Amino acid sequence: MTSKALDGVRVLDMTHVQSGPSATQLLAWLGADVIKLEATSGDITRKQLRDLPDVDSLYFTMLNCNKRSITLNTKSDRGKEILTELIRRSDVLVENFGPGAVDRMGFTWDRIKQINPRLVYASIKGFGEGPYTSFKAYEVVAQAMGGSMSTTGFEDGPPVATGAQIGDSGTGVHTVAGILAALLQRERTGRGQRVNVAMQHAVLNLCRVKMRDHQRLEHGPLGEYPNDDFGDEVPRSGNASGGGQPGWAVKCAPGGPNDYVYVIVQPVGWEPLSKLIGRPELAEDPDWNTPEARLPKLDKMFQLIEEWSATLPKWEVLGVLNAHNIPCGPILSTKEIAEDESLAANGMIVDVEHPQRGSFTTVGSPMKLSDSPVEITSSPLLGEHNEEVYVGELGLGEEELAQLKTNGVI
Repeated sequence: MTSKALDGVRVLDMTHVQSGPSATQLLAWLGADVIKLEATSGDITRKQLRDLPDVDSLYFTMLNCNKRSITLNTKSDRGKEILTELIRRSDVLVENFGPGAVDRMGFTWDRIKQINPRLVYASIKGFGEGPYTSFKAYEVVAQAMGGSMSTTGFEDGPPVATGAQIGDSGTGVHTVAGILAALLQRERTGRGQRVNVAMQHAVLNLCRVKMRDHQRLEHGPLGEYPNDDFGDEVPRSGNASGGGQPGWAVKCAPGGPNDYVYVIVQPVGWEPLSKLIGRPELAEDPDWNTPEARLPKLDKMFQLIEEWSATLPKWEVLGVLNAHNIPCGPILSTKEIAEDESLAANGMIVDVEHPQRGSFTTVGSPMKLSDSPVEITSSPLLGEHNEEVYVGELGLGEEELAQLKTNGVI
């Protein structure tokens, strides 16, 4: 059996919903033994957005692959004793309860350090210390307060949420980076440490180019944006890249909701583009043939491109543009992504067998390690590994296990 990057690392996963489970699933894909500790009622997402009655939802299954599940009532005295032993035997603990919840269980950072000085204790919260600390955090709340929504959408429309889960799963990725760094530092110091990641902070980190542009506003309008008016804050700019190379989503035939190709106009790409759109004279026209000349009329430039692209299917537009080394990408719908053979071949669209639902499709690991290949396995049933962990690893007797179940401890 091939060894994995995180073989031998045990993660006690006390997370639920999305931000925490997305982090621990990445750790599991990297080879960590992730033990998902759930209340006896289970992670709430097992029952949310169900597509099949009495079967774990896709919401749960797609965020909890490659893990083991145990149940434990951490409010009971025996539950606290068992949790203490689990902490003692773990390398990493991850939780995303509300602020102070784990402390109220009796497991403060000071107590945890006494139980296991080598433990890396990672917490995901909505916000950092300050006036927002007690706010309830959700995906789009984090997008709203991290700078994403105010800069997403069109100038004349409302703030818009992005379909990418940058608040939840984006925070999960940041948390994994912190955990891995702490584990590496532990190799030198022998000590664990706290890792704290706030959803608002993670979204802000992903919006840093908008904070770049906020500071650039002090020196005048942003020429890379199609907007006519600028105030003292970065505006919504539709599909403009806002970067050094202007881009836009142009319509294609037959005009469906995703019949678009995103086109980026590099300086070297203008001449072939002008020929493709039937305006070869623009390659020599001083009003058009430099980036500086085109910048004030980006809307007109992409209108000219769209007049050409709108007559062709997006895959034909893609083929022609790529033949001339013009950066572009078709807008892919969820259906197109699910059916994309290259994504399946790259292990990014994966079919996984599930003991109750038969099979489900999920997103595979984007991390490709040559010495740590990832095989996606099914999410666990609730408490599926109680006996394996409590009897086989913690050494509890079969009789006590039955008693714990009767008493509602597991």
